[in-house]
Amino acid sequence: KQINNAVAIYARVSSSENKNKNNLARQRERLENYCAAKGYKVVKVVEEIGSGLNDHRKKLESLLMDESIKKIVVEHSDRFSRFGMNYISKLLQMQGREVEVINEQSNDRDDLMQDFVSIVTSFCARLYGQRRNKKRTEKIIEELSKED
Repeated sequence: KQINNAVAIYARVSSSENKNKNNLARQRERLENYCAAKGYKVVKVVEEIGSGLNDHRKKLESLLMDESIKKIVVEHSDRFSRFGMNYISKLLQMQGREVEVINEQSNDRDDLMQDFVSIVTSFCARLYGQRRNKKRTEKIIEELSKED
């Protein structure tokens, strides 16, 4: 039985932000206070440490796969996902679910710089990886051609 005001909260900090161990706890506390003020019943609390650019965060994946959770409350959208938030919201909407973002304005200068460095690093790694992948693909095609 789904309770209409039942929600999950999702708090995330990057590993660099986690140097001050209280950041995650304070974020969770703000989320809990917001939910209490809105009259929401928090049925699940998910806390995670990791980059917002990482799309393999196990705890977030688990939360997204739990269809009993109809509303996920986050402090800032970038705590949930750095990119593709609109797509995630649309997919959840198709399931009758949603992400509620408390504060739409975020992304201070340090966060933006960290994102920029992460993106450049990611693209460099992918470029070097593509060169290796191209050679692997050519080898697979060559082996398949020999079989014919």
